[in-house]
Amino acid sequence: MAAVRASYVCGVAVIAALLGSPGLAFVEDLDDTFKDTRVNDVWLVDFYAPWCGYCKKLEPIWNDVGLELKSSGSPVRVGKMDATAYSGMASEFGVRGYPTIKLLKGDLAYNYKGPRTKDDIVEFANRVSGPAVRALPSKHMFEHMIKRHDVLFVYVGGESPLKEKYSDVASELIVYTYFFSASEEVVSESVSLAELPAVVVFKDGSYFTYDEYEDGSLSSWVNKERFLGYLQIDGFTLYELGETGKLVAIAVIEEKDPTEESGRDLQFGHMDGNDYINSLIMGEVAVPSVVILNTSNEQYFLPSEPIHSMEQLVQFISSVLNGSAQAYGGDGIIQRIKRVAFDARSTIMSVFRSSPLLGCFLFGLPLGVISLMCYGICTAETDDGTEDMDGLKREGLTDEEDEEEEDDRRRAAELDDMDDGENEEEDAREKDPEEKKTD
Repeated sequence: MAAVRASYVCGVAVIAALLGSPGLAFVEDLDDTFKDTRVNDVWLVDFYAPWCGYCKKLEPIWNDVGLELKSSGSPVRVGKMDATAYSGMASEFGVRGYPTIKLLKGDLAYNYKGPRTKDDIVEFANRVSGPAVRALPSKHMFEHMIKRHDVLFVYVGGESPLKEKYSDVASELIVYTYFFSASEEVVSESVSLAELPAVVVFKDGSYFTYDEYEDGSLSSWVNKERFLGYLQIDGFTLYELGETGKLVAIAVIEEKDPTEESGRDLQFGHMDGNDYINSLIMGEVAVPSVVILNTSNEQYFLPSEPIHSMEQLVQFISSVLNGSAQAYGGDGIIQRIKRVAFDARSTIMSVFRSSPLLGCFLFGLPLGVISLMCYGICTAETDDGTEDMDGLKREGLTDEEDEEEEDDRRRAAELDDMDDGENEEEDAREKDPEEKKTD
């Protein structure tokens, strides 16, 4: 027994040592040489900033992601890069905020926009790192995938132009959902198709077929149909719904209260708490309540009175659909200015809450410099004005002195003229006796 216990302790110590070894780290620190060495591998990279509060929250989750992918034998390598230290590299990959998660596969870079949880990130990495379209070779595999995925897209048929479009759409939207292909024999027991080839989505216990004439582009159709009819909505889900152009009816509640109501033109869901919806509409929403968002123009609708029955809910939704309900918000210039001001205030408050000293440095220092500049400018203008007044005064004194000198010269000239006249008279008097003698 003692020997077994000693062996157990020794094994635990060895595993702990291996996990703590930098050489066996599951998350690699990347530098500016990463651009040249990444081509031959699939990378999942977290671009972060040391001062970012969200990045600090993601760090332990990111370590778990690295451990999970490594232990499962995934070919995806996990790394992280300080985007502030290697800003040039981050700009090349299109990093605009922190944290930014990207999966790099060859020349392609896929952005992750889902919830920052270990399971969601690992599922994203496994999905995107594989082929865009996965084959379903048997009925057993098809049934397994139907049970595993809430929403399942399947191309049914052989080679065709529709399959080429389907492959292009899959390469574009693989970041959101899986895409499969199967023969008619594989799905024949689950679906009845009028013609082949066809693209089918399985969800909500039923299936829907893509119609090019009614549904428009395949990409838009897939982007709308990749959501369940009713789902729990959070910030990430609402962001993704914004790309569909749907009306989103949200029940803002304290606890989960799912319902079976669904529709093809409306997206139904519930949201726990009102914090996110308050920031979205820049106002206060009571709990519980119903809000309808128009994701195409950022307008929202609120009921005129609390909703307590199904009839009231149906009446409210009908008023939105027929245009009689009052719309708030929107994407006009005034609303955009309000949004910029609101986001700026929220960002500043977030920085001060996460790091007060950093907030004082980031915002206090620029304000201090601007204040000094304004003071210097105002002081410089005052001094210039004083100098101008002094100059004007000096110019005024100079003009007066010039006038006095001119008057003095005029008087002197007059005196000279008078002296010349008197001298002429004296000469005339002195000349008279001589003339007389001569006479």
